[in-house]
Amino acid sequence: MEKEELTKEEDIIETLKLLAPGTPLREGLENLLKAKTGALIVIADSDSVMNILDGGFHIDIDFSPAYLYELGKMDGAIILSSDAKKILYANGQLIPDPSIHSTETGIRHRIAEQVAKETGEIVIAISQRRNIITLYKGHQKYVIQETPRILSKANQAIQTLEKYKISLNKAMARLAALEFEDLVTIYDVALVLQRTEMVMRIANEIEKFIYELGNEGRLVSMQLEELVDNVKEEGRYVIYDYNTNPEIDHITIENAIKSLSSEELLNLTNISKIFGYSNNINALDQGVTSLGYRILAKIPRLPLNVINNLVKEFNGLQNILKASTDKLDDVEGIGEVRAKAIKEGLRRLQEKVLLERHI
Repeated sequence: MEKEELTKEEDIIETLKLLAPGTPLREGLENLLKAKTGALIVIADSDSVMNILDGGFHIDIDFSPAYLYELGKMDGAIILSSDAKKILYANGQLIPDPSIHSTETGIRHRIAEQVAKETGEIVIAISQRRNIITLYKGHQKYVIQETPRILSKANQAIQTLEKYKISLNKAMARLAALEFEDLVTIYDVALVLQRTEMVMRIANEIEKFIYELGNEGRLVSMQLEELVDNVKEEGRYVIYDYNTNPEIDHITIENAIKSLSSEELLNLTNISKIFGYSNNINALDQGVTSLGYRILAKIPRLPLNVINNLVKEFNGLQNILKASTDKLDDVEGIGEVRAKAIKEGLRRLQEKVLLERHI
């Protein structure tokens, strides 16, 4: 995703937190939904909103679901404070710029979309006939769905994530085995980063469901946390291991991969190009050597500063594997005990990954 799209995504997530089940605002909205009265609510007290508000009652009271329900019986708009803790105006008329394009057909939703686009603020429209809650924020639109339906979608997404996580684990295990054998190609690296990004994209979608579910999303949240544990960190170590261009840092590479569209992500040559290699398909067969960050990070109680010293001293995993205990002992931050622990840790890891590869 582009930086602007990521910001929009964050805006929607923050807004969904305000509307999550279990919050007073969501309770008030659901009361209006059940009453089938319809409503137009703006969550902002900025000048841009006040300038297009005409008439209504200035009440300035603490928010409560019951007050929102009663005030919603009137036809006009309700204005809440930006933190949704106060009801400022009721039965007001919003007069946005009529030249602002709207794709909506109903008057209430058209006004809501135009106000959101003109002010950049959060506007909620509750449909009287269709019985749905629609959220507008700037140029974005998001339909709030019923909790059982969201929960069903979230569970389906978790199942999809599990499949992708299995695929990622296999790619990671294969990469580790090839790293010990010094047989890694750009294809292997690109495949791992592709699967990592796919897992994180599904995880981001599930996060939106969790915020929308509120109190009902605890189980889904626990499952998500377990599935994505350490995924982002391992992906970053892969970038550390194979980024040989000193002019490009890992954050630049991460953002470049995130900005790929779903179709572009499927083509591994696009990831190869981000690393500075040719986008020719033959480039994927080019051999590369790991610096050793990801493998070394798996050794218990080995601090990052020591890993950095090892990589700087030996310049590659193969050289670290071949190094004697005495050579390791000479590196800053490594004593005799730690040098032996590193040798033993690498031996065990090598046995483990080679065994996993043949299971």
